[in-house]
Amino acid sequence: MRNIVLWTMLAAGLVLGLRPAPAQTATDYLLWQTNAEGDDITIFDAETGDFARRLEVGPNPHGIAWAPGSDTIFVSLEKNGAPAGTLLWINKTDFSIEHRLEIGPEPHAIAVTPDGRYVYVPCRDGTYWVVDAQAREVITKIKTGGRPHNTTASPDGSRVYLSPMGSPQKVTIIDPQDGHRPVGHISFSASVRPPAIAPSRNLFFQHVDGLNGFEVADLTSSKMIARVEHSQSLGIPVMPSLAGFLSFSGLSRCHGLAVRPGDNEIWSVCGANATIHDIGHKSFPETAHIDLPAKGYWLTFTPEGDTVFIALSASSQVAMVDTSNRGIMKLLTAGHYPKRNIVVPK
Repeated sequence: MRNIVLWTMLAAGLVLGLRPAPAQTATDYLLWQTNAEGDDITIFDAETGDFARRLEVGPNPHGIAWAPGSDTIFVSLEKNGAPAGTLLWINKTDFSIEHRLEIGPEPHAIAVTPDGRYVYVPCRDGTYWVVDAQAREVITKIKTGGRPHNTTASPDGSRVYLSPMGSPQKVTIIDPQDGHRPVGHISFSASVRPPAIAPSRNLFFQHVDGLNGFEVADLTSSKMIARVEHSQSLGIPVMPSLAGFLSFSGLSRCHGLAVRPGDNEIWSVCGANATIHDIGHKSFPETAHIDLPAKGYWLTFTPEGDTVFIALSASSQVAMVDTSNRGIMKLLTAGHYPKRNIVVPK
């Protein structure tokens, strides 16, 4: 009998030892929120929305990016009106600033390649500065024309997409593995704003000025294939504006676009609305919308896609939204004029 018990305990121990480690849950993640008119980043628990800490980094933190598996978070300091901006290396575990690199003027929405090797920094001098994150130095600049503003990298690291505002009205496609060489363009109908990618569907989504909605391109052909409009108004227009919709509530535009994990929905923030579309159909039908308590700016999802955080810039808040019932769970108090945000493991 004793031998049977011992063998049973041993077998149980072996089974437990062979079990995979438990998957990370939302409570293992933090929301990092840059405050573009302040000097800090506000950090929250991604499950509860509870305030975690305030991290002072320097004037006008704007862009923020992280490569999966890395301990480093990159932040661009816009330093409005200064001749140069700054790129920061921040340790996400102990929150220490490990390095500061002077960069071009007024850097905006940055992107890092998935391997953590290169950071693309859009600057107001008409070029994207490419930084070797390991050597901590600028290695080249890419001229796109217009005002470099938004950047995104494909999840497999094979391409980086540069979305400058202004006259180019196109996205420049870069091969980071071949000397950061431009390998193509995607033309859109107006000045481009925030982009998003649905990798499994080979689709690229792009906000453009003057459209209450978004445009869609096929990444195989690099051609625009659809123009999608939202049903909700951005307000009573006082006068037309190429940059957005000028109404009695001020200038409203579309400035937050992201694909929910799973590649089935795209969420678009325009003015005080968040609109959801089904990207599994060629017509990209609208399926829901959420009324926000203030104008939204940027959004980011938890890895499971069960929660989305929408920066409400003018009210210095972040809306924490349940993606299943489309309800606002909590309004988080951020710093002055919150813009870009990301969710990263603790």
